Amino acid sequence: MKLLKKDVSAKDGSGFVSLLPTTPEDLWHTYNLLQTGDRIRCTTLRKVSKESSTGSVTSSKVRMNLTIAITKVDFFKDSLEVRISGPNSAESAHVRMGAFHTLTLELDRQFSIEKDCWDQVYLDRLEEACNPEKGAEIACVVMSGGLAHVCLVTGSVTVTKARIDVNIPKKRTGSSAHGKSITKFYDAIYRAILTHVAFDKIKCILVGSPGFQKEDFYKYLLEESVRRDDRPFIENKGKFVLCRCSSGHKHAIEELFLDPSITAKVTETKLSKEIEVLNRFMRLLDIAPEKAYYGYLHVQKANEELAIDSLLISDELFRSSDVVARKKYVALVESVRERGGTVYVFSTMHVSGQQLQQVSGVAAILRYPMPDLDDLEDIAAAHEAGLVEVGEDDEELSEEARKLKDDARVREDMADMGFSFE
Repeated sequence: MKLLKKDVSAKDGSGFVSLLPTTPEDLWHTYNLLQTGDRIRCTTLRKVSKESSTGSVTSSKVRMNLTIAITKVDFFKDSLEVRISGPNSAESAHVRMGAFHTLTLELDRQFSIEKDCWDQVYLDRLEEACNPEKGAEIACVVMSGGLAHVCLVTGSVTVTKARIDVNIPKKRTGSSAHGKSITKFYDAIYRAILTHVAFDKIKCILVGSPGFQKEDFYKYLLEESVRRDDRPFIENKGKFVLCRCSSGHKHAIEELFLDPSITAKVTETKLSKEIEVLNRFMRLLDIAPEKAYYGYLHVQKANEELAIDSLLISDELFRSSDVVARKKYVALVESVRERGGTVYVFSTMHVSGQQLQQVSGVAAILRYPMPDLDDLEDIAAAHEAGLVEVGEDDEELSEEARKLKDDARVREDMADMGFSFE
């Protein structure tokens, strides 16, 4: 992403930036920068009808600059497109004020984003997007049977470049159908890698499968590359790393990063660090749950006690249309950083981000055990019942919430004495 112009007020954070996306990942960053209520300006095509003096109507497509107030923004991960809808919010010779229009952001097309407040999370995302050292770092191939996925793993997105599905019949005496299908399957993967993997940019190509299929494919790749004289394979064969995974489905990619044999290859990539800290959090939930908590109430309380070592948070929370909710999580991120904690923002385009989203989207690894945080379960239950808002202290609970909390404790004490509520 090229930053063409930036004018953001240091006082209240209002202002605009002009950007030029140059890679597909830039469009994912753009999606994360946009929010309902923002204004975006770029060139677009719109059908314009004109009526002549004789009453005849002619229509033509006109390219124009248009500014719209965003009411809806969508990201299509398969085509890597960002579509934005909203009413026209600036004077135009062809489009009346308030008329709705849909923009599709494209590569190498300049656009400007104007916000009432560029908070720190937005500014961090902008800096990451404009970092020239970013890009696809790893290519992954997972296969099993006749199913394979060839993907590129960038700092924020796992992009599926090819899905290969070949029907492989069972081995039968006197039949060559099995062998021919295997060769067809391997050839399809070979061609997909050659087409979609830029060997001069990536650090390694991870090849995973259950059993010995990965070894068989790698042998096929080496032999075919020599026979066909495909220099990219011959010159970069040292970048291929064979790993074990359970299937050929896309979700198996995460298993590749758990293999110790590839640590040296990917230890400096953003994704590997995120997966490492997520795995550490999951282990602590099992062996030391008093040092690992998830959910806003528990994490916020731990932050107030200066106990957070690592904060894990999903970028989905920053795309909330609820401005108050978004500010709440932005404030949490800024507070943790100010207090010396490390913040990991997980992309929901990765499997790791999707896993974090399943446990509320926000979690924390603590510097020291805090078993007292378990008492917040009653407050959380009261909040979910709509009896108290997030952030209120225990003594500020409403009378209904306090009753709910007391009833829960009474039931727990009676259960300890042998009473049953079934």
